[in-house]
Amino acid sequence: MLYVSRREHFNAAHKLYNPAWSPERNAEVFGPCANENWHGHNYEMIVTVKGQPDPDTGFVVDLKALSDLIRTHITEQVDHKNLNLDVPFLKGQLASTENLAVAFWQILQRELPAITPAQLHCIKIYETPRNAVEYFG
Repeated sequence: MLYVSRREHFNAAHKLYNPAWSPERNAEVFGPCANENWHGHNYEMIVTVKGQPDPDTGFVVDLKALSDLIRTHITEQVDHKNLNLDVPFLKGQLASTENLAVAFWQILQRELPAITPAQLHCIKIYETPRNAVEYFG
């Protein structure tokens, strides 16, 4: 089994805030991330697929096709957006990096078969250089 990864980047704003809680409880749990005026991140995302190389190309996946798929279905939907307000597939969810990873997985799981027989293995999202989430489906 071979694992092939593609790194993509996007910038987005969000606020961590549970509307069922008081402002004080939100501040206690989420700290400055509950700022009523939002805050932003320079996200890095690594998408890893797994499979066997195609005998004709030697590729597990065409990385240009994978990049185009990620950009069309994810990056263009979230880049320079407010994750809480502007992204339909996050509607009704807390805009945490954990929820982003799950939503991105669902999208890529649905779209990946159009470009490759390889399987989605992992999505890793860096919210900051020190904080990352990995999701394996």
